[in-house]
Amino acid sequence: MQEFQSLADLLDLQDVDLQIDRLQNRRSTLPELDEYKAAHERLVASEAELASLQTSLAEANRDLDKNEGELEILEIKIGNQERRLFAGGMGAKETDNMRLDIESMKRRKSGMEDDVLAILDRREELEASVAKATQTVADDQAAKDALEETVTKEWKSIDAEVLRKEGRKEAILTLIPPDLLETYERLRKTKEGVAVGRLADGVCGGCHLTLSAAEQLEIRKEDPPRCLHCRRLLVP
Repeated sequence: MQEFQSLADLLDLQDVDLQIDRLQNRRSTLPELDEYKAAHERLVASEAELASLQTSLAEANRDLDKNEGELEILEIKIGNQERRLFAGGMGAKETDNMRLDIESMKRRKSGMEDDVLAILDRREELEASVAKATQTVADDQAAKDALEETVTKEWKSIDAEVLRKEGRKEAILTLIPPDLLETYERLRKTKEGVAVGRLADGVCGGCHLTLSAAEQLEIRKEDPPRCLHCRRLLVP
């Protein structure tokens, strides 16, 4: 009788173990986990895009500083040459050469001014793109944070339930002999978590196959009783 009671306790243990298995499976397969992964990937991509745009903007600012600096130096040089030209005191050839030099510098100045305007336009576009990308990153981060909060809340709920089941399991374990428990744990690993079944109306509760009257008598001689078909433990 005590042996059968231990087998019955195994059924209770298996029920708790299966509940724990389902909870742990639910924990690892929450739909929000896939959504969170996708949100994380979107955030990584948007952050990379923002970083690239910020780098381009920084380069544009450096180019602008460089071109504006060179333009300022050229303007000073033109001004100095024009003052010398207007001051007179030079020969005709030297005057002509200086005039040609000033005209050449002014053409360069015009080209540099065009370059500065082009850089300003590019910088304006980049600033707009950076602002848009910054907002995208903020939106993606918010979406990820919201999903993380949902997942964390679900996990806490599941973990609390698992903890309660583990407490129930610990109480049942004290009722089962170690050797029977060892057999149970070994079978669970190879029988998809179902190591024990009740024998009801000649049918094994594990594999659901029918045992003849002679087979039922035979398994009752085993210690512990086991199904002849699936070799799971049986509770007569």
